[in-house]
Amino acid sequence: METTLSKDYKERIVPALTKEFGYSTVMQVPHLEKIVINQGIGEATQDKKLIDTAINELTAITGQKAVATLSRKDISNFKVRKKMPIGVRVTLRRERMYEFLERLIRVALPRIRDFKGIEGKLDGRGNYTLGITEQIIFPEINIDNINKLMGMNITFVTSANTDEEGYALLKQFGLPFKNEKK
Repeated sequence: METTLSKDYKERIVPALTKEFGYSTVMQVPHLEKIVINQGIGEATQDKKLIDTAINELTAITGQKAVATLSRKDISNFKVRKKMPIGVRVTLRRERMYEFLERLIRVALPRIRDFKGIEGKLDGRGNYTLGITEQIIFPEINIDNINKLMGMNITFVTSANTDEEGYALLKQFGLPFKNEKK
C-alpha cells in the first residue's frame, strides 16, 4: 500500500527537483532515507517509570516500537551509570516514515501554539533536525494521561549532498519553513 506522500514524491517532487537542479537521472534526485525520533530523558536516573511512559508514548505516536537508549559511560555529576536507560528513540523508514511525515505536517505542527513555521537551518549534509517541546501536539497522546511534558528531536535524514538540495526536498514535502533561503 502506497501512501499519498510517497506517490506525491514519485509523481511531483522528483520532476520538480530534476528541473530545479538539472539532474541527468532520477537516481540523482535526493530522497528521504529515514526519520529518527529521539527523546532524551535526564530525569530517568531518578524515576525508572519515565522510560516506560516515553516508550509507550513514542510507540503510539509513530506506530512502531520505541527502544530505550543506554548511557555509554559513568557520569557521577549527573548520577548516571554505564548502560542506564536515559532516553528513547525510534527509526522510521519507507511507508511508516511517509505516514508519520504526513501526520506531522498536516496534524501535529498546526497544533503548536503561536506557530509561525520551523527554522530552516540544516546540518551541512542535507539533513534536518526539528526540536519539539511538547509531545501533546500529536493527537495520539491523551492529555489526561500525561504526568510530565517531554520534548523530542525529529531528524530527517536525506540522501542530498548539500543543504540547498535537502532544503528543497523537505520544502517540496510540505515542511512549513518560516524563513525563505536566499
